[in-house]
Amino acid sequence: MAQKKMILDLDTGIDDALALAYAVGDPNVDLIGIISSYGNTLIETAAQNSLNLLHLLGANNVPVFIGESHSSTTDHFDVMPISQLIHGKNGIGEVVLETAPRHVETQSGVDFLIAAAHQYADDLIFIPTGPLTNLATAIKKDPAVATLIGNTTLMGGALTVPGNVTPFTEANIHQDPEDADYAFTRQKNLTMVGLDVTLRTLLTKKETAAWRALNTTAATKFAELMDFYIDAYANLGIDKKGAALHDPLAVAVGIDASYVTTLPLAMHVTYDQKSGDYGRTIGDKDKLLVPTTTQVAVLVDTDRFVSDFQTMMLSVLNN
Repeated sequence: MAQKKMILDLDTGIDDALALAYAVGDPNVDLIGIISSYGNTLIETAAQNSLNLLHLLGANNVPVFIGESHSSTTDHFDVMPISQLIHGKNGIGEVVLETAPRHVETQSGVDFLIAAAHQYADDLIFIPTGPLTNLATAIKKDPAVATLIGNTTLMGGALTVPGNVTPFTEANIHQDPEDADYAFTRQKNLTMVGLDVTLRTLLTKKETAAWRALNTTAATKFAELMDFYIDAYANLGIDKKGAALHDPLAVAVGIDASYVTTLPLAMHVTYDQKSGDYGRTIGDKDKLLVPTTTQVAVLVDTDRFVSDFQTMMLSVLNN
């Protein structure tokens, strides 16, 4: 088994599914668990999607845990209509998967993260690709989490480009800006992989056609869900050149940071709803001269990553 252990925190929609496959396939990490989150779909649906995808990939040994079902400042969560248009009502492009034999774990996702942080420390890579509610909740419950985890690489935020929910706010951060700020301002060894870089990594139907050509069940199902995503991007006018590999890029950077160029910057998130930049991820001007372990990805080696991602997927889906 690989020395580095990885936990994914997924609101399992389509690009989360790709991130899951990448983590399963990369021999440099040992995927020890998935924490379910809300965002692209409801938390229970996200958890079942993760279980079913793991089953599809022959990775039933990976446990799935339930995280927090809504932000710390609300009492429920409703899926945004745009999320259903992009990911489908079931979160995975209306693709039907065989139900996994394994069920979600009884231990909470937050408690699992805390235990893993203490057990693996510097060898733990934590990849949240949805809201940061689970991470913030873990830090609130056990502040040591903020310094124990060796590498937290999140997909979320936007520093140098506009947001995709408001002119300032990216979708994952928009779900829970207050907890995002809590995590950003406390978590050590954190890297933000935001829209600045993920929008530069596009997959097209040329790549999914190569998946289909493998003629395996996994390849066919992943091609179907990714084609749904690509069509949604085109139909909604998000990008007609292809669909962005948001969450897989975060996984790849968590394993190999050389895919991106980063800027060291103490980040925070604005969460005053009366402000005009609610949910904005931005550097703290009062900490510009303070050393920080927070990095923000601002450039990505697009050709290398997309090529490596395709190679990884062809390998994972050929089983």
